[in-house]
Amino acid sequence: MWYLDKDILFLILEEINNDKKTLYSCLLVNRTWCVAAVPLLWRNPWDSYNFKSLLDVILSYLSEESRNILKNQGINNLIAETYQQPLFNYIDFLKYLDLNFLEKTISSFKIEESKQIIIKNEILKLFCNSNATFIHLSIPRNISNYQLHLITGAERCLSELEFLHCNVDQNGLKDLASICKSIKTLKVDIYYCADNSGIIKLIEVQKNLHDVGFIGIHYDSSQKKINDESFYKSLEESLIKHAGSIQYLKIDWIPITGFLSYLVNLSSLEICNGWNDINYFENLSSPNLKILNVNQVPPKILANLVKNTIGQLTEISISSVDNKMVIQVIYQNCSNLKYLHLSLANNNSLTDSNLFILEIENLLVNCQCLKGLIINTCFAVFRWDQFFMILARSSPVSLFRFKFIFSGTVKLEDLKLFFDKWEDRNPMLLTINNLQCSKMQMEDLIKQYRVRGTIKKCSIDRNFISYQNFDWA
Repeated sequence: MWYLDKDILFLILEEINNDKKTLYSCLLVNRTWCVAAVPLLWRNPWDSYNFKSLLDVILSYLSEESRNILKNQGINNLIAETYQQPLFNYIDFLKYLDLNFLEKTISSFKIEESKQIIIKNEILKLFCNSNATFIHLSIPRNISNYQLHLITGAERCLSELEFLHCNVDQNGLKDLASICKSIKTLKVDIYYCADNSGIIKLIEVQKNLHDVGFIGIHYDSSQKKINDESFYKSLEESLIKHAGSIQYLKIDWIPITGFLSYLVNLSSLEICNGWNDINYFENLSSPNLKILNVNQVPPKILANLVKNTIGQLTEISISSVDNKMVIQVIYQNCSNLKYLHLSLANNNSLTDSNLFILEIENLLVNCQCLKGLIINTCFAVFRWDQFFMILARSSPVSLFRFKFIFSGTVKLEDLKLFFDKWEDRNPMLLTINNLQCSKMQMEDLIKQYRVRGTIKKCSIDRNFISYQNFDWA
């Protein structure tokens, strides 16, 4: 019965796996609870703020042979002469392996690079020879001094890998492809490399690839952008081989082939670089596309993209919106829209600002499923008072999640009027960024309306940051 209780407890704790504060409290209940909570806490410990303490725990598991290797190299300051391993074998619980952690932590030590490489290799041997089976691996760009796939035990511990973040110029990607064939999510940083065959091979051998993201542009040694069409064409051809499984795609180059037409199950598309070939999208059909995230895409191309989704889009994020036609095409074609993020381009015209605001009202009226709205404006002149009034008057019942990135000064009385008009609606979840007025005054105002039930939750940040899309609690 004890084993059954433990199994049930583990399943319950898995439901709160992301709530580390609660999991830590479970450690103190009794031994059974502690045994169930520790593996969950050590699946992914790399977001710890105390990197040095985490490294100390890892180093305590080094074999006597590894410790002697470090000592023989004169690396005595990182390992204790006498040591006792912790009660649990935490290394065996690891499911995530973030090698950026090693780079960041070990590189901070004031020892020569050759000795840093030795430390990293001994730690990697520890990981690969443990009982851990990794499902998530992040490889930094400058980790090419050694090759993970050559370490004894790597084939076993990486055979079930589902997530990989790597670089196109990473040494050993071809060999990694012989080990890792179950990757579902692949994130690739693109830098100039003379031989790109490794990443192509890695993509081709996967059995169920469904989320692919490419970040960065080819640059040569002088940081001049390289238009390597042959490389991009090879990438696209390798993706076509996964046409039936790819659902999420992020790219930052102008397509060379018509590969997007092959991705019949694509549900999310992110475009990180301005495209200028309107003909490419004229006949492109994406009937299953639900999420669209674009940056610096001309209005006509964007219009074609939206129209060709046949009304299925539920999430849209657009940067550098400089034409009211963009908003028009959204509310004319996206009746099922749930989340919208608009970054309005810089414009000095008060008239243009007013026109955008009027079109947003049309959007609110026509998109009755809208749940969340992010507005980031770089307008030199923007009528936030008018915008808030329209939100209070025309927002559908489902809309109560807002994020505002302000430009210029926002008057507290305008926000107060907005909150007053919002009474008797769903309490709003609010994020305010790049605030120019007094944070203390803003916090006092928010406190009043939280007491009144107008605001459920609000976070305030005076600094400009880029929001992740639609990450409300």
